[in-house]
Amino acid sequence: MIEGFRRVTTTVDGADVAAHVGGDGPALLLLHGFPQTHEVWRHVAPELARSHTVICPDLPGYGDSAVPESLAKRTTARTLLEVARRLGHGRVAVVGHDRGALVALRAALDHPEVVTHLAVLDVLPTVETWDALHGTAGVFAFHLFLLAHPAPLPETMIGADPDGFFGHFLDAWTVVPGAIPPEVRERYLAACRRPETIRAICEDYRAGATVDVDHDRADRERGRRVAAPTLALWQDPGDAVLPFDPGEVWSRWTGTLSTATLGAGHFLPEEVPADVVAHLRRHLDA
Repeated sequence: MIEGFRRVTTTVDGADVAAHVGGDGPALLLLHGFPQTHEVWRHVAPELARSHTVICPDLPGYGDSAVPESLAKRTTARTLLEVARRLGHGRVAVVGHDRGALVALRAALDHPEVVTHLAVLDVLPTVETWDALHGTAGVFAFHLFLLAHPAPLPETMIGADPDGFFGHFLDAWTVVPGAIPPEVRERYLAACRRPETIRAICEDYRAGATVDVDHDRADRERGRRVAAPTLALWQDPGDAVLPFDPGEVWSRWTGTLSTATLGAGHFLPEEVPADVVAHLRRHLDA
């Protein structure tokens, strides 16, 4: 799915993790978000592979990666860093979009000796997200509440029309025409409509409303911060008034922060890939 990359499968704690790897140089881990797969990086990864060994996994439970026992971000971060280690990389820069950015943050917090650079695209830390959702501000993020409900309620509801559910986000969160072509959109939907993936996505969001919040809150109370240089990119909200200031929020979590707002919707790597590549290159070279 990514030109010039090869597919590898690594088994960690009994569950297979599928990844696409290309390039040569310092290791760079690119982590996708909901409701997508590694293919979100199809434009970005080949450019960054000119100077880095780029590893694009399907997050555990998503795409072609198996569903593990735990989908807590702490566990997922440890799993994906182990994938990089087995590929020969004891140090790695980590870039994440959406759910992948939450895994990237946890990797940087828990493994500062491994993560050299952190970049987070269009997301807030889990605990900060929940803190920001008050009153009508939570309407746009209804899926956070729905998916976190105990099984089998969300699985049953989504299973009745998975293409309608997941397709809503692919369409509503994109503002650049043609950023997600029909054939790519169909591959995302095909990956998400499988019952085991629906269950895994729900478990991911259940963790995001329970154990992940506990881990973030404990770090925040201890004043624990990311040691690696951090880049935060987010979409231009247009006329909308955000119930938070992304730059101010991320500044609480790292002492070395660069920020930028890009003219796109939520899916930055697909809508404005050249801008994302330019910012990441500057960040990784700093």
